[in-house]
Amino acid sequence: MNKIFYIMGKSSSGKDSVFKLLKKKYPQYKTIVLYTTRPIRQGEKEGEEYHFVTEKEFNEMQKEHKIIEYRTYDTKCGLWIYFTADDGQIDLNKSNYLVIGTLQSFDAMCQYYGSNKVVPIYLEVEDGERLQRALDREKREEQPKYAEMCRRFLADAEDFSEENLWNAGIKRRFQNKNIEICMQEIETYLDTIYSE
Repeated sequence: MNKIFYIMGKSSSGKDSVFKLLKKKYPQYKTIVLYTTRPIRQGEKEGEEYHFVTEKEFNEMQKEHKIIEYRTYDTKCGLWIYFTADDGQIDLNKSNYLVIGTLQSFDAMCQYYGSNKVVPIYLEVEDGERLQRALDREKREEQPKYAEMCRRFLADAEDFSEENLWNAGIKRRFQNKNIEICMQEIETYLDTIYSE
């Protein structure tokens, strides 16, 4: 049975890096590109990290009942919506999938497709190291948004609380201090899933 492998973690936990390495290791897995109304960041490309849409486009998709789940963030830069759409990207009869998302979106995908079809890959990094990674990334931006970086960091503490992780059924966690070791553990985990 094909699965949706769902990569999650607090900001700057290495989700994008793990996602890219898993795509390289498992090229047969398809990807699901989520949507957002936030502005595109330096180095991002439309259709890779996200589909970047307007709020009007989001509202139109919602009217057409194409939204699986969404969440709205009141950021220092305005309201940003992140969402998953039933837009024909997913066919579990044909392929496995890799996706990056939040705990909320993971839960919604489990409800939509069935919890036996959505496999969590939860990444953890010590908070001090995570904050340094976030700061380093923001410094590389043409117009750094430090207030938004801090808001995300604080919101993560609530969004990924131990209670929320427990309620979502997140049992296995991957420490991403060293990307090579983390990837070995994830690959072993994925192999185990298919040997059951």
